[in-house]
Amino acid sequence: MPEAAPSRRPTADRSGATPTPAAIAGHSALECLLASVLLFGVVTIVRWVAGPSPVSDAIPQIHLKLLITGLCGGPLLVALIRSRPGRISGGHLNPAISLAMWRLGVFRGASVLPYIAAQLVGPVLGVSAARALWGPAVGNPPLVDAALQPGPGWSAGGLFVAEAVSVGVLVYLAGLFLRFPKLAPLVPWLVGFLICSAIALLGTIAGGSGNPAGQFGPAVVSGRVGFLWAYLLAPMVGSAVAAAVLNRTHSRHAVPTHRLCGTHADGSALRGSGQ
Repeated sequence: MPEAAPSRRPTADRSGATPTPAAIAGHSALECLLASVLLFGVVTIVRWVAGPSPVSDAIPQIHLKLLITGLCGGPLLVALIRSRPGRISGGHLNPAISLAMWRLGVFRGASVLPYIAAQLVGPVLGVSAARALWGPAVGNPPLVDAALQPGPGWSAGGLFVAEAVSVGVLVYLAGLFLRFPKLAPLVPWLVGFLICSAIALLGTIAGGSGNPAGQFGPAVVSGRVGFLWAYLLAPMVGSAVAAAVLNRTHSRHAVPTHRLCGTHADGSALRGSGQ
């Protein structure tokens, strides 16, 4: 008889108890804080690397600017995931990640919408704070609050596919690593590397966002909402497809936690798949 696939009913975290409504609210607030810090940092990085500055003047090549942006943004993301707030909330910072963890059965359905709402509000706050600090240099071209647009000649369909595939790869690999305790602690570094690569390789093509929240904040603050629907929807589609494929191809190994830090909330190591 073929082995039955694991239940798709959303649970909490197989490594802990189901969170209470108060805990969900608190964790969502942490996601909002983390997402705001991330976007504040990203806009600040872009302001100095791509905006009017001695650094930007010294690096005229756009691909090198994108690489430097990724090399700075990736470690920032890793630090936020591994931070104490990140370990408590899970450090998703991305609606596509929260959706994937729900579909993988380690994240409560009741937590998904509060998390997504928090992850969307946080970037608006972070971008607004960066604009207040750095002034017109952030809001004016070429930065426009770091709001992304696809490269010349790219259609909405091409952008949709690029965003969906890039997020699908991230979700699949992160979920795969989380299934094995020895690999789980590497997930923050994996995510940081993949985001850095997406920025460097896809920045001039599709923008390399890979995060609906990461585009929502800049778009709302700048009013530059062209293609926003694709940046919001494509990562969610890619995430859902990747989670479904992961559930089907690796059903013997359950994902033990939704936390991208790859540990329990207190930082202790996962003891085994399915725990």
